[in-house]
Amino acid sequence: MARTIAKDHDQKRSHILDTAAKMFASEGYDRVSMAKLAEACGISKANIYHYYDSKEAILFDALATYLTGLRDQVCGLELHDMAPEEALYRVIREILMAYEGSDEIHRVQSNNITNLPPEQQGELKKIQRELVAFVSDVVERNGQEVFVFDLVKLRGTTMSIFGMLNTYYMWQRGASRDDREAYALLVTDIVLGGVRGL
Repeated sequence: MARTIAKDHDQKRSHILDTAAKMFASEGYDRVSMAKLAEACGISKANIYHYYDSKEAILFDALATYLTGLRDQVCGLELHDMAPEEALYRVIREILMAYEGSDEIHRVQSNNITNLPPEQQGELKKIQRELVAFVSDVVERNGQEVFVFDLVKLRGTTMSIFGMLNTYYMWQRGASRDDREAYALLVTDIVLGGVRGL
């Protein structure tokens, strides 16, 4: 007979992933063992293996869950009826808001994706590329006359946005929602000013 899934299975799984992200970020992936992680989660080592068969599996699920949620939140925005400038601000704002409270998993993504096997890295990079492509389309709407003939500038502009947003959490850890909205507006103005000057 198949083992039944506990009612709180998803809740416990999320707790393991959240705890792992914090520990991987603060102590380093290599220094965290399954036994240490189980102890931090308040469960037995045997119990953690009920959810994940390895630390690598936890790392992959943590990153896949985070990146999929980020992609779906941003790419799910309805932008068709918005002016290009408004759509760009909305996307930048949404990314910053999605980053809120995700400092640990963001650091884990930056520092530990290479600890996964190539096929899993490929799956995560595919999710990242889908998000980048969505943002790139919004950027292109704001400078079609420039970017239609210069995909290098389009990619450079898009990745510059991610560069600004991805470093925000390092120097503005306690940012409020108002701070994030103000920074989203600043990044939008910088991008639009640059695009119009091309």
